[in-house]
This record gives sequence, C-alpha cells and structure tokens, in this order.
Amino acid sequence: MAENGGVSRIHGRSLGPKLMFAGMHGGILAVCLWIAFGGLALPDTVRAGVLAGCAALYFLRHLITLFVLLQRQVAMSEVFGLSAFIAVFEIGFVLLGSGILSGNSISFDAVDYLALVLVVLGSWLNTGSELQRWTWKKLPTSKGHAYTQGLFSHSMHMNYFGDTVLFTGWALLTHSWIALGVPVFMASSFVFFHIPALDAYLEERYGDEFKTYAARTAKFIPYVY
Repeated sequence: MAENGGVSRIHGRSLGPKLMFAGMHGGILAVCLWIAFGGLALPDTVRAGVLAGCAALYFLRHLITLFVLLQRQVAMSEVFGLSAFIAVFEIGFVLLGSGILSGNSISFDAVDYLALVLVVLGSWLNTGSELQRWTWKKLPTSKGHAYTQGLFSHSMHMNYFGDTVLFTGWALLTHSWIALGVPVFMASSFVFFHIPALDAYLEERYGDEFKTYAARTAKFIPYVY
C-alpha cells in the first residue's frame, strides 16, 4: 500500500520536504524562545522557560526522526499540516504556562515534577524505541522481518505511547485544563486512526509473523491494551 494511515509508506529520501519541515519547526521554536526569553512582561517567566525547553527537546527529537530514523517519503501536505499543529500546541503551551493570558504565576509543585518525569520518560520511550528498531533493521538478517524486540516487545506501538506520555507531562506543566486536550486528541488519533491503519499495513507486509506478534503483545499501553 502506497499510503496508509494518512502517510506514505513508500521509502524515499524526501530531503526537500524534510528540510522544509525542520525549518518551519525551527521557526516555531524560535517564537517559543522569544516569548519565554524575549523581554516580555510575563507573570511566570520560569514556567514559560521550562515549556520553551520542552519545545527545544521536542525539536531535537524531531531532527533525529526526520534525518536518521524516518525512511519513508514525506509529502508537503504532511509538512504543512503537522507544522500548523506543532505551532498551535508549542506556542499555545508557552502562552498558557507563562500566565500572559491568566495573569497568574504558579509555583512549581509535585505535579510539575511529575510532569517533567513524564516528559523525559515519554521522550525516551518514543525515540529510544525507534532507535532500537533502526539499529536492528541495519542487520542483514532483519530483512523481511517485523521488529518485535526491545521496547516494542512491551507495546506494539511504544513510540505512539511514548508521545502520549510526553504530551501528558508537557500539558500538565501549563497548569491549564485546556492544554490537556492535546494529549487526549493525540491518544485518540493513535488508537482510532493511526494504529488500525498501520496494523493493516504491517499485517499485509509481514503476514503470520505480525499476527503472532499482535496476539501476544499489547497494542498501545504496555500490558493493558
């Protein structure tokens, strides 16, 4: 299948679109950094800085994904659509957390430290699992086989679960209920759209090997679902 789950499954460099994507994301990050450190009179400069730091971490991970891990083609429609989504939540999170809309400054508490743990843990689950798979796929014996080891032995879509954990922590750092809509939206899109489409593609590509893996492994949340 050339396209499945809204993205192309055809391998290709797509260097132009990837450079465009990286540049647009870099511009979004620059706006976040300007809001947090550009001299605006923010009620909560510390929280704004931490949220901008989360955006910087996500940008670095995005670069690794684009230029190391991602082997498939990237369409310009995907670049513009995802860039718009990234702009909404990254800039939105900084604004919500900075207190510029509410006029409030909130001291760091136990929820914030838990949120930071979730940001780091989610980043590791996503990028770590992808790096494990990328390393394995370089082995000659891996050709034609589905990757079922490492972190992916605990969840078929550990990368998606990792992003959900990351965005839950990121949203919690804003101390705004509005921000929690982002991880809820992402988890829903993973469970109801991306995962079913990707599973159909993988079953077609790997057949019984994938069916056996799917029968014994949690689909999204390790050991739960």
